Amino acid sequence: MSKGKFITFEGPEGGGKSTHIRRLAERLKALGHEVLLTREPGGTPTGEAIRGILQHEHTGEAICPEAELLLFEASRAQLVRTVILPALQRGVWVLCDRFADSTAAYQGYGRGFSLDTIFALNQHAMGDCVPDLTLLMDIDVHSGRARMAERNLALNTTSDRIEREAVEFHERVRAGFLALSKRWPDRIKVIDVMREKDDVAADIWKHIQGLNPESRSQEPESRIWNLESIR
Repeated sequence: MSKGKFITFEGPEGGGKSTHIRRLAERLKALGHEVLLTREPGGTPTGEAIRGILQHEHTGEAICPEAELLLFEASRAQLVRTVILPALQRGVWVLCDRFADSTAAYQGYGRGFSLDTIFALNQHAMGDCVPDLTLLMDIDVHSGRARMAERNLALNTTSDRIEREAVEFHERVRAGFLALSKRWPDRIKVIDVMREKDDVAADIWKHIQGLNPESRSQEPESRIWNLESIR
C-alpha cells in the first residue's frame, strides 16, 4: 500500500482554514480517498487538553512564552506518533489545521524566539513527518480580524488567548508566514483568500493536483528543516 499524503493548512487568523480544509476533504472523499482531518494543538486526548490550556486558559494561570512553546511541541509529538504517521502508513490523506510552521510564525516571528531553537524543537517533535504540501491561507491582519469578529458574533463566541494578542503581534506572525513561504516555495504555497470561496478552492485544488506521488521520498525531513538553511 502506498503512503498517504500529508497536507497542512497554515496562515494568519481569519484566513478560512477551517472552511477550506473541510471542502478539500469532501472533494478527496468523493474521489474515493480515505481522509483524516486533525488539528494543532489537539487531535488527541492529550493534545486537546493542551489546547484547552493554550487557547482557553483552563488552568487559570498566565502561561509564560517558554511554556507556551513547549506545550505546542508536546501536542505535536503526540499527534504525529499516535495519529498522523499511522494514518499515512495506511494510505490515508491527512489534512491538518496548523502544524510546525505555525510555531515558527507565532512563537518565532511573533514572540521573538530564536528560529534555530524553534526548528530544532520542531524537528524533535515531528521527526520524519514532513508535510507533502503546505497551503498558506494568506490574509492581511485587519481583514482577518474583521472576519474573526463576524464569526464570534454569529456563533456567540469570544476570541481565544492568542487571537487577543495586539495587532503588532499578528503583523509579525503574517510576515513570518510569508518569509517561510519564500524559504521553501516548493512546499509552501501561498493562497490569496481575499477572493470568492470557489476561486480559493480552485487554487487549492490546482496545488493538490500538482503533488508528486514520490514527494515524500524526494523531500527528506533534513532538507526541509535543515537549521543551516534558515540563517
